[in-house]
Amino acid sequence: MASNTGNDDVSQPPRQHVVLFPFMSKGHTMPLLQLARRLLHRRRHMTVTFVTTPANRPFIAKFLAGTAAAIVELPFPESVSGVPTGVESTDALPSMSLFHTFANATELMKPDFERALKNLDPPVSFLVSDGFLWWTVESAAKLGFPRLFSFGSSTYAMTVAAVVAVSGVLKQSECETITVPGFPWIKANKDEFDPVARNPEANPIGLEFLLKFAEATKRSFGIIANSFYELEPVFIDYWNREIGPKSWPVGPLCLAQSPNSNAQQHDEPENFMRDDVHQWLDEKLENGSGPVLYVAFGSQVKLSSEQLREMAKGLEESDVNFLWVIRKPKDGSAEKCFPDGFEDRVKNRGMVVRDW
Repeated sequence: MASNTGNDDVSQPPRQHVVLFPFMSKGHTMPLLQLARRLLHRRRHMTVTFVTTPANRPFIAKFLAGTAAAIVELPFPESVSGVPTGVESTDALPSMSLFHTFANATELMKPDFERALKNLDPPVSFLVSDGFLWWTVESAAKLGFPRLFSFGSSTYAMTVAAVVAVSGVLKQSECETITVPGFPWIKANKDEFDPVARNPEANPIGLEFLLKFAEATKRSFGIIANSFYELEPVFIDYWNREIGPKSWPVGPLCLAQSPNSNAQQHDEPENFMRDDVHQWLDEKLENGSGPVLYVAFGSQVKLSSEQLREMAKGLEESDVNFLWVIRKPKDGSAEKCFPDGFEDRVKNRGMVVRDW
């Protein structure tokens, strides 16, 4: 009797469909782009759809090139008070004082978002959306699938912020330095916390945003954390036991090599700089030069000339190894702020990176 070598009787696992929707900021977008690649690489029977806006699409498409990920484009709201037309990401805002206005305006995308979700095939299995897109939890509930929350910070930062907010210690203590309730070994200055948490009455728009953010977090199925358990077990355990929803640490996603990444990465100039950084760090390790201080303020913080000068002076006088990442200046202004000969004097123990 001939054997049946076909696969007619072999049941295929159901094809899952995940939708990823980041907040319009590079630091929030990159982890979900990396997650998209990992899901496609590790899960054969999975469809991945990435949601973005017209101005952000080129960046998304470039990163996902060569993958099976689909991109859904939603129009960004127009005529948002204070936000110039065409601005669709926080790094393009004329001032970060407009952040809460910009973030709250994303809720206007909700009708288009829900229409897009209904038209996806196969049907959506679950949604991973940024914590700042609080309103997406309502869309997921309405359409009958779970929403997981994605946020760029560590579980340590989320836990400390949540504990401090609930305890009211920022208002109760007259001292500028506080002890974090439940974590007596952690001391922090009040100005390290969100200004809205310190003085909510001064920013009603920001307070409304934070309250919606907190409520949506509670209603979410869980958290996808760009971290790993061994890095912060105390805080992951505390979050899962005392706060919730459950956090799944799946990172660090930046260390997971993407499919075909070798060929793609070396076509990009910035990746040669990354190789140089890795080589420099390896040399410090091999030479037993001690720890390296990493200095960075993100892509949106604008330091004044005086602040840059003082930072350079402090790093030079500290006599420590350091890796200082600054935004690539358009007019060379950062270099003009450095003390004369700064990089030459610190070249054996310090590196300034401008291309990240």
